[in-house]
This record gives sequence, C-alpha cells and structure tokens, in this order.
Amino acid sequence: MAGDGYQPSAFYFKVGFAATAGMTDTSFQDVSGIASEVETEPYVEGGENRFVHQLPKSVKHPKLVLKRGIGSATSPLVIWCRSVFEGDFASAIKPMSVMVSLMDENKIPIRVWSFANAYPVNWDVENFNSTKNEVAIEKIELAYNYSNRVI
Repeated sequence: MAGDGYQPSAFYFKVGFAATAGMTDTSFQDVSGIASEVETEPYVEGGENRFVHQLPKSVKHPKLVLKRGIGSATSPLVIWCRSVFEGDFASAIKPMSVMVSLMDENKIPIRVWSFANAYPVNWDVENFNSTKNEVAIEKIELAYNYSNRVI
C-alpha cells in the first residue's frame, strides 16, 4: 500500500533507459510484462502413484512490452531500435538496463523494477484505422536477462 494506506494507482509510472542519458522522450501509454515464473520439471517417484513431484528448474520472464505514440526519428529510443532492426547485425547489439518506476502523487517512486541487459526484439506499429480518431501507437518488446524489484 502507499504511505497513506491506499493501494497505489497504476496510471502514474516512469520508464528510464540507460541510453537516453536523462532525456525524456520515453513517455509510455502502457507497460506490461513485469512478471516472473518458476519453471518446473515433473518427476515421477517410483512406488508413489498419488502425485508427481514438480521440481524447480529455472526462472523465466516474459518480454517487457512498452506502448507509446510513435516517437520522432531523433528519439534515443528510436535510434537504439533502428540500430538493432536496421543494422543488419553489422555491429553487436548494445543491451542496456531499464527501470520501471511506479510513482506516487509527489513524483516519488513507490515501486521500482530493474531489467538487466534489455534489448529490443519486436518493434510494431499498431493498425491505422480511418474510422477512428486515435494516436498512432508503436509497441516495443524487450528481452532481458533478469529483473529485480528494487523497492
């Protein structure tokens, strides 16, 4: 719960990238994929027929999905994505750390998640529709090695 006894609101959040060097071109409409799951491996014990043991194997994470209005060509995030998707793998992909912060009404982070060695794996522009008056949205999916809840 937030400091005042209420549950925190999910609409005020901030996403920070190591490569943006403090520039604020990273306003997002939606962030999803903050999750962890322990994969298990079934193990049948000889003589025990009532159940199958589920042994922990590894921790897996879904992709971090970020949605926002289409960014400008000079955006550090767009430049980073273009270097991955349009660089023909001529140079190594430069992973970076990403921080997602849930903020309170005073702009103070109340929950923070860090994502290590993230890099874009999907860059998608949502459908254009002439019958709707909506902002053009781009979706960026990031793979990463592991995540931690900092606060």
